[in-house]
Amino acid sequence: MNIEKWIDNGLKQLEEEFGKEKVKKAVEYIKNFEVEIPSWVFGNFGGGRFGNYTPPGFARNIFEKIDDASFVHKLTGATPRIATHILWDFSEDGISPDIKIVEKVYQYAKEKGISLGAISPTYFLTGSHRGSFTAQQKETRKRYIEQTIFGAEISKKYGNKILSLWFPDGSLYPGQIDLKENYERMKESLIESYKKIPKDVKILIEYKLFEPGTYSTTIPDWGTSYILAKSLGKNAGVLIDLGHHPHGVNIEQIVSTLIAEDMFCGFHFNTRYAADDDHAVEPNSQMARIFYELLKVNVICNKNREKNWAYMIDQASGRENRFHAILHSVDSLQISLARAVLVDIKNLKKLQQKDEIILSNRFFNNAIFLCDVRPIVYKARLEKGVPYEPINTYIESGYQKKIEKLRKT
Repeated sequence: MNIEKWIDNGLKQLEEEFGKEKVKKAVEYIKNFEVEIPSWVFGNFGGGRFGNYTPPGFARNIFEKIDDASFVHKLTGATPRIATHILWDFSEDGISPDIKIVEKVYQYAKEKGISLGAISPTYFLTGSHRGSFTAQQKETRKRYIEQTIFGAEISKKYGNKILSLWFPDGSLYPGQIDLKENYERMKESLIESYKKIPKDVKILIEYKLFEPGTYSTTIPDWGTSYILAKSLGKNAGVLIDLGHHPHGVNIEQIVSTLIAEDMFCGFHFNTRYAADDDHAVEPNSQMARIFYELLKVNVICNKNREKNWAYMIDQASGRENRFHAILHSVDSLQISLARAVLVDIKNLKKLQQKDEIILSNRFFNNAIFLCDVRPIVYKARLEKGVPYEPINTYIESGYQKKIEKLRKT
């Protein structure tokens, strides 16, 4: 197949339906789109919750994770930052963080052409089985508060000034804990941390429907995250993880509500099939609808980066090749973004004002659901000087065979 001819023909068809300016704008948005990828997707885990399968060639340390993230960025041109977990990536013993490791990692990432992104304190390792910020033991809370402050400081100096917080705190059975006291300790610990966090570091509070607790989770939904963020201050917001919702939840409505409330927020992108964020992103219509809400208020791909929300991928590969999965996620996000850009907001408004229910839906879905925007995405990639099909290029690169040979344990 002559790919350049295929792209040109596809662009012409899209221009006939949506107009030259819209298609040109979509190409530019794809060229400007950036998303962080997680260090943990390359690490030593696999098989989901059952079995002991670990994909071959896994990264054995943070430096190999950076090697992998750097290669993904070379293939996509869209992933210049790597999100890290403090006790996974910057600790020798899994208990205490080490600034010397941070400094080495920061320099190594720079040499590899990427940088550190959001920093996540790790609240769910040794000593957290009875809670982190909600633990009854003052010493346990103190340890995790200190780690949070450390995370904010390294985020300011070495990262992108984003601190991402997710807590496993909760309970397994009714009566196990006092729900009110549990929430109050969470709030008090957050406020205590916040007082010592640099004011130019943005704090994103994540929520999760359940897991590991099966009866209660201290921060179970976006409303709780919102209340806690509001109690801290203007540089705190909500982190929306797509995998952490009940089935059928209208996530784009949550997004539009947070926008209306003028709250800075962020995303962990993934796909929810089961209980968590185990799956790569897929180019579904919900993802495009979410991007549509973000595009309307210019908090994505804004040339003034300070106005952009924080965009990260958070996924764990079970049995699939993790490079295929992360590249698939980037591809899916770009496809969804291109579809959202093509929506003619002005003409859609006219249909909405006339109360044309079905016509509004059909007009919206022409861009969001029905059109093939791969010519736009491929065109943007070629103009950026990266492969138009990154997964195929990865397969042909020999990188997988290389890491499997080098990383035998």
